[in-house]
This record gives sequence, structure tokens and C-alpha cells, in this order.
Amino acid sequence: MCSDRIAEVVARELAADPAVDAQVADCVMAALAEADDDRAEPDAGDTGVFLRAISVHGFRGIGPTATLRLDPGPGLTLVVGRNGSGKSSFAEAAEFALTGGNRRWDGRSTAWREGWRNLHEPDLARIEVDLLTAGADTELTVAAHWAPGGDLADAQWTERRGAAPSTPVDPRSSRQRLDLYRPFLSYSELGALVDGKPSDLFDALHRLLGLDELAAAAERIRLRKLELERAVKDSRQSRTDLLAELVEVDDDRARRVAELLRAPEPDLDAVAAAVAGSVLDVDGPEGLRAILRLALPGAAEVEAAVDRLADATAELSRHATADAESDLRVLELLTRAREHAALAGACPCPVCGRGDLDEAWLAAADAEIAERGAHLAAFRAARAEFESALAAVRALSSRVPAELMPPVHEGNEEAGGRQGSTGSSPVSGGGQATTDGSPVTGGGQASTGGSPVTGGGTSVLSARLASVRRCWAAWAALREADFDEGMPKRIRVTHAELTAELAALHRETGAELERLDSVWSPLVPRILDWLRPARTVSADAGELRVVKKAADWLKSATATIRGERMRPLESTARWVWSTLRQQSNVELGAIRLQGSAGTARRVLLDVTVDEVDGAALGVMSQGELHALGLSLFLPRATMAHSPFRFVMIDDPVQAMDPAKVDGLARVLAEVAITRQVVVFTHDERLAEAVRRMQLDATVLEVQRRERSVVEVRVTGDPVRRYLDDARSLLRTPQLPPAIADELVATCCRSAIEAAGLAKARHELLATGLDHAEVERRVRKAHTTRAMLTLAIMGTGARVDDLNKHLSAVGGRWLVGVLRDATAGAHVPIDRPMRELISDTERFIAWLRAHEPAAVRS
Repeated sequence: MCSDRIAEVVARELAADPAVDAQVADCVMAALAEADDDRAEPDAGDTGVFLRAISVHGFRGIGPTATLRLDPGPGLTLVVGRNGSGKSSFAEAAEFALTGGNRRWDGRSTAWREGWRNLHEPDLARIEVDLLTAGADTELTVAAHWAPGGDLADAQWTERRGAAPSTPVDPRSSRQRLDLYRPFLSYSELGALVDGKPSDLFDALHRLLGLDELAAAAERIRLRKLELERAVKDSRQSRTDLLAELVEVDDDRARRVAELLRAPEPDLDAVAAAVAGSVLDVDGPEGLRAILRLALPGAAEVEAAVDRLADATAELSRHATADAESDLRVLELLTRAREHAALAGACPCPVCGRGDLDEAWLAAADAEIAERGAHLAAFRAARAEFESALAAVRALSSRVPAELMPPVHEGNEEAGGRQGSTGSSPVSGGGQATTDGSPVTGGGQASTGGSPVTGGGTSVLSARLASVRRCWAAWAALREADFDEGMPKRIRVTHAELTAELAALHRETGAELERLDSVWSPLVPRILDWLRPARTVSADAGELRVVKKAADWLKSATATIRGERMRPLESTARWVWSTLRQQSNVELGAIRLQGSAGTARRVLLDVTVDEVDGAALGVMSQGELHALGLSLFLPRATMAHSPFRFVMIDDPVQAMDPAKVDGLARVLAEVAITRQVVVFTHDERLAEAVRRMQLDATVLEVQRRERSVVEVRVTGDPVRRYLDDARSLLRTPQLPPAIADELVATCCRSAIEAAGLAKARHELLATGLDHAEVERRVRKAHTTRAMLTLAIMGTGARVDDLNKHLSAVGGRWLVGVLRDATAGAHVPIDRPMRELISDTERFIAWLRAHEPAAVRS
């Protein structure tokens, strides 16, 4: 994957976009965080992995143990051999040991896969792959082995680091990284990369570029958006269904809720208020229930009050004579005068002005008051009882209740409203109120008071209500009526009529409640079932807007990031193709990823034939298809941050014409500058092209003897090639001796320098240095002596100390060979050339076997 974590890239893009608000940015980053949590981490494990050796026993075409040894560092190695020699068995064994499978076998018949055991060594089957890794423990061996008679799937894997004992290991632990960077390419995969399943290459590149996290985040946002949109759609459909039910119901509450639901954005609080009464009081509309709560004084209470009034009236009549009234007035006047004199002291009479209200007068007044008071006591008691009885009778009556009053509309107040009924009145038929507190009639009109049957009530109930209202008005009028002899009778008659009418109203109201509740009660749970998710939808409306914006932004950002990350791979692929295609008239243009994870997806290749756009894949030769497949494979396998520093390719030369083979050699040599490139081929043209173009490469030949005995020998490593060239020069009589000697010495020097380069890389990598640092130090060794100093004495050693070190660890003869090989390329030396070649071989053998402690320390 790319070195920059995708979350960091997206965070930078969000910060740089002024059109993105904080909520959208948080939504995108949260989705990425979840994707990162769910992502299996492929970056853990060994890095800087090179191949050191592949040992095989009893597997495929290899019988007794055979080992393919490789230089664990950058460079090109060609493994050649005829068909059936066993060379591809090394490649298949390495892939199986490291990945637990083999792409070449995918899709093959069971019979083909069952022939994996070697016929000559059927009992023991084992694969060992020796690796060199970066870090402290650099030497790693991965092995797969089978018990006698075991199937291919019964393999047991072990891992050994350095001198530590082997431990069991699951190859699936590294399978993810191997699938991601895929350093193996078999012949059967070459064509499949181009004309195989379209989504396979897309998925591989998409994940390689680190875009899987983007896709996972986009999918999470998409699913959340769908969830929220589905909730909105379901809520709207439920509202439509509910509205259809409400309009069919003859109930004011249903009509009120229906009116609310018709709004584009219904007032959910108003809907909740419209059903709240029914939820809290299951007996019915509050207005009708209020009528049922209306009560009058009982008949016994009224009769007792009227009887008391009658008795008090009779008693008062018995004592209330004309003289008694006069005496009472005199008594009252005398009493007030006595009180005045007591307060003011002796004074003239305030009435006549004659006489003094002195002590004598006070004594006479007290006697008169006592005499008259005793005479009038019964009259006064009778009058007090009468007044109390009359007040009790009047207290029995009450104003007309607001529940009985008709609705009072603007400009249309009735007498009942004018009588003071201005409180909160019941709602016609439903007992509900609008959100601003105003009552609602059956037609949805607001009123400040009124009966509960306006609009939706029956005509019988309305008539009864009017009759009760008239009776109650008569009952209320008794509170202010003057007393006369017919009052007790009027009280009895009015109370009896009102009691009968109110009882009839209660019966009819109860019946109306039952009728209304029978149609309304079943609707309440339906409305609440819609209301609960509707509130959730309303609460999530803001999130839905944010999620939609986040999805749109992430889609655009994904296209931008995908293009940026695809560009280096596209550039490398086009370079590989331009080098491989040679004389082909097919041009490779842009390489684009189309689609996304979870949808139709493929890799689009813009190709032209003779500068004409078209479906070039349909007219390309098999060799061109393989070259194009290699162009797509190498950029992926050689990503800078891949933990695998090797590439293993099996038989890429088939179907290629000679020109493309030359291009392949150039591409492989270029890749081998930073990678260990191991190519298996039965075609000699690639090795011949490497030699002809003087490209650095090691050529290993695989030969198969009787009974599956496989041998590997070096036939074309640079050191061997330089020494063979030196011997060839000695056998060339056409060259003048002086020139021949100079060329021979040059070849010997080059052979020593090539051996020193391989040794330096091996020893430096073994110290745990990363490959970039190793290559930097190698490039700084500009001379043969500098390269040998780095290989033998390590970093920091001085070139001037090389001769002394060679003498100390190997003998003076080493100094002489190195001196003659480097000097002989410029001046005559006092050493026969055959001897120099032989001594150079000896020097190189010593160098390869030498263990430079200074380097390891």
C-alpha cells in the first residue's frame, strides 16, 4: 500500500476544501476510522525479504534433495533448463511454501493436482525456502513438509530464524501480504492479468493503492444514507396509509390529526398533543367526559333547605307585627345613641338638640334598652334564621357551567359567554387543543368556550344540551331572585326539571362517548406507531443532509486520490510496455480503475493500434498479451514499500518474438537494479539476449538426471563470464600479445570487482541495513579496491589499509593478485596471463569463503 495513510491524505483534502463544513468532515473521518479498525493489517511482518535458497525433496519433478542457491540481493538471475528439467518445480515449491497455494494449479483438475508427489521419492516430501530479511534476525527459513501418504492439503509449515529451533506457522499469516504485492508470476497468470476476470486485477490494484479503506468508508456512508432514506420513505408511506384511514372516520380527533398530517412537514408535537388526551384518559374525549362530571345538589339536600326556609318564614311571620317592627327600629336607634354617648361623653342629643346625654340619661337608656331587647329577642332570632335559610337556598344554585355553553366565535358571543364563561372550554367532540392552546371545534375552528358536541355531535345530544342549558340558567337565576312566598316551590320545580334533564344528558353523552371511542381508540396506537419513527426521522434529518454531502464529497475525493496513486503505477507500466513492445504497433495509454468495490469494476486500458483507438486486446498477439500482462505485473510487484525485494517469474518468454525478448531483457535488468529478479525459462533466447547486450545476470542451469535427480550449476554469473572471456582472449591468436594481456587483466579485474560487489551487498544486508542504504554505500565505492575494502573490511574502513588487512587475514599473495589485476589493465605486469587468471579464480574463491568479522561487527 502507499506510504501515506489514507486517513491522513483525506484529512489534508478535507482541510484544503473550504466548501466542506465540520460536520461533513467529521462524518468522513469517522467512517474512515471504522474502516481502519476493521482492516486487517497487512504491514506487520518481515520486510526487505530476499531469497537465499530453495531446497526441494520429493515434490513435483524433483526427487532427491536439490537446492537452488540465489544471491540474496538486487540482481538478475536466469534459471534455464529444458522442459521437464525441474526448474519450474523450484518456482512452484517456493510459491507453495510461502503462500500455501499455487496460482498455476488453480482451475486444474483434481487428477492434475494429485500428481504433486515425485514418483521416485514418494515417501518424503519437503520444501525449504531460505530468506534474508531486514532487521536483527536476518536469516529466516520457511519449510513445508508432508507425512508419508499425506495429501497436498495436509502440509505442515514451520519457521526457523537463525539458529533458533523451528516453530509451527500458518502460511495464511503472510498470505495477505503476498496476495497484495504478489512477487510470483507464472506463465498461466500472464494472460489472465489482461483477459481474465475483470474484477480480479481491479481488486488487486485497488487494495495495493490503499483504496480499500476509502471504499469501505464510502460503503459505510452509503449504507447509512440508504438506512436514513429508507426511514424517510417508510415514514412517508406510513403517513399516507394512516391519512387514508383517518379521513374515513367520523370523529373530530381523526379529522384534526388528518389535517395535521396533510402538511408537507407535519407538526409532530401538535400530532402528539392531539392524541395525548386519549393516551392518558382512555374514557373518551375530555369535553364529553367533562359533561359526565357535572353534578347538582341532591334532592334531599334541596328539600331540606327549602323546608328550613319555609319554617323560618313562618316563624318570622308570627313575630313580625307592626309594633314589633316599630319597637325594633326604636331599639336600634336608642342602641346607637347609647354607643355614641359612651364614646363622646356628655353631649346634647344629636337628634333633637335638646337635653343632654349625661349620666342620668345613660342610666335611663340602659334600662330602656334592656326592657325593649327582652321584648324583641324572639323576633330578631326569627329574622336571623330566615336570612340564613334564604342564603342556604340561594347557595344551592350555580352559574351555567362552561361545559354547557355554546362555542363563542369572534363577533358572535352569546349570553352564556357574557356571563363570565371565559375559561378553557372543552373541544367539540375531541377535547383537544391546538399547539397555541386555543380550543378546536369539529371543523377545526378555534373557540374560547363551548359545548363538546358542536359540529360532530348528534342532533339529539345538541337539543338535550340546549334544554339543560335553559334549565340550568333558570336554576342559576334563583341566586339573585327576590324572596316571595312562591320561591320554595319554584326551587323544588326548577331543581327537579334540571335533575331530570341532566340525567338524560349524562345518558346520551355516555352513549356518544362509546360511539366515538369505538372508532377513535383503534386509531391511537396506529398514530403512535407512526409518530415514534417519524420523530426519529425528524431528529435524523440533519444527519441525512450531512451524510449525503459526505457521500458526494468522498466520491469525488476517491476519484482524485485514485488518480494520484494510480499515476506512478501507470507510468511504470507504460515504460515497461514501451520497452517490451519493440516493433509492436500497439500503444498503451492511460490505465484507469473503473467502478468501485461491491459494483461492476474493471481496469480500463487505453490502447491504440496504429494511432487509432480501438479494442486492441482483440487483435494483439499472444506475445503482446503476455508483454502487456508483464507491464501490469511488475509495477505492482515492485512497489517501493513492498516488503518483498524479490520477483519470481516463470516462463515469460513463450510466444514473444526476438525483438520483445530483447526488450524483456532490458526491463528485467532495469528492475534488477533494486530488486532480486529470478526468471525461470526453457527458452535460451533470454540468456542469449542478456549475454549479447552485456547485461549483468547470473545464469543457473537446471538438469534432470535419471530417477528425478536434479542438478543446478552456474553457467553465466558475471564472475564466471569475465574469467571465461579472459581465457577466450588468450586463445585468440589474432590479438597482439600486449593488447591481449591488457584485455585479460581487465577481465580479471572486472571478475574481482563483480565478486566484491556481490560480497559487499551480502555482508551489508546481513548487518540489517536497509537496501537503499546498501545501494548508496555500494555506489560510493568507485574503484575495485574501494569495493573490496567495503566487502572485506566494512563501512568506515580506509582503502589504504586494504593491503595490510589482506596480508593479515589471507596472505601476501592476495595483495599481489589484486595489484597485478588492477595494474595490468593499464601497464605490462611481470606475471603470465594464465597464471593471473588462475590466481584471480583463487582470489575470488577465497573472497566468497571469507567471513569478514569487521563487517558483521
